[in-house]
Amino acid sequence: MPRCIIFANGTLPDMHSARELIRPDDLILAADGGTRHALDLGLRPSVIIGDLDSATFDLKPLTEAGTRIIRHPRDKNKTDLELALEHAVEDGQREIIILAALGGRLDQTLGNLSLLTKPQYAALDIRVDDGVEEAFFIRDGALIRGECGDLVSLIPWGREVHGIHTEGLRWPLSNETLYPYQTRGISNEMPGNTASIKIGSGLLLVIHRRQLKNENQRSETK
Repeated sequence: MPRCIIFANGTLPDMHSARELIRPDDLILAADGGTRHALDLGLRPSVIIGDLDSATFDLKPLTEAGTRIIRHPRDKNKTDLELALEHAVEDGQREIIILAALGGRLDQTLGNLSLLTKPQYAALDIRVDDGVEEAFFIRDGALIRGECGDLVSLIPWGREVHGIHTEGLRWPLSNETLYPYQTRGISNEMPGNTASIKIGSGLLLVIHRRQLKNENQRSETK
């Protein structure tokens, strides 16, 4: 099954890096104002979901080209991204990448990350990514693919995480515990192209920050 890409209405610090994440057969969804990012990348969403209070674009050409609009009332108990994610899961999507869900408002960023912890999503591969940073939760283990010099941070979510084993990180952990009130897991480094993480119990937030490839990209993110 093709992956599902959901565009949120946050920031994209590097459009080139974001564009490199997209594959030709990806299913494109947009949460309200996230449509602007899809359009900037030359993509037409299959579905736009939300109350459309952030819509600064003309919907008519999109609907005429086949885009489906799922409009919700403005007074609602869920964010547009939560509605879009629920739609993707109900549609049977099992590998989902959410773009433009980091940066900007801190409350929105934390809320967006929290969405990934829903117990019903435990068997799915759902990640937040913007081309520079990816963030995801692990309940058992994960493999990170990157490059030498990439940063990897491990953050216990809600409570301590036990039985942590890592390979491919500069400072390894072997059957150790990380606590949410300590910063020991921040800013580890990848000396190679892959790293693996396994945990015994708990919920671990993994943030993988990629190295920018050239000076032009560095300047675009400032």
